[in-house]
Amino acid sequence: QVQLVESGGGLVQNGGSLRLSCAASGIIFNINAMSWYRQAPGKQRELVATITSGGSTSYADSVKGRFTISNNNAKNTVYLQMNSLKPEDTAVYYCNFHAVIGVNYWGQGTQVTVSS
Repeated sequence: QVQLVESGGGLVQNGGSLRLSCAASGIIFNINAMSWYRQAPGKQRELVATITSGGSTSYADSVKGRFTISNNNAKNTVYLQMNSLKPEDTAVYYCNFHAVIGVNYWGQGTQVTVSS
């Protein structure tokens, strides 16, 4: 069973930066999109950013201009560069790989905490 392993979370001050990484433990074929989601305490999980197999990217309005998603398809890895972090960005961040056959893979989550 292929797993997604995330890294890069932690505690950062308001205005700081973090870079999250998510790598698959094995080969996943026919990925059509890689995404990052986040879930804050007491809130629903929300989509933060997506990158498609063709390289198109999209972002939640709340992170546009501050976060950048990128990937390395050869390594089945996706990244999330987060700049100008705010306390409201505090959440558990999850990566997701969506395969063309409709299968979703999820990471275990990594905590990001932004202090004010």
